Amino acid sequence: MKTGYELLLPQGMTDYFEVIEVEEIDKIIILHLEEKSLSPSEVPGRSFISKGFYPSVDIHDFPIRDKGCILRVRRRRWQDKRTGDPYMRDWDVIADGTRLTREFVAFLKALSR
Repeated sequence: MKTGYELLLPQGMTDYFEVIEVEEIDKIIILHLEEKSLSPSEVPGRSFISKGFYPSVDIHDFPIRDKGCILRVRRRRWQDKRTGDPYMRDWDVIADGTRLTREFVAFLKALSR
């Protein structure tokens, strides 16, 4: 069951990200999100290990109770276990291959920029 700020996130977002911190600064709410450590499954036959995070990306979301809302998102760095090559999850592939809400697809596209 979702609680608190998770209820305000686009449907499907908590499948891939978790809220790790919430800051309220003046008239802004900042939700800090981290990609869960779920190995990418969109590339069959390859396995990956997490190698930390990319720098965070700020996405301006709809205001909450007259306060600005920023989603501060950290995506995981992945490495192919066999080759050692870096891998970045392709959110466009995930969005195309699943039934996601338009709101979550828009969020994923903002992440890809």
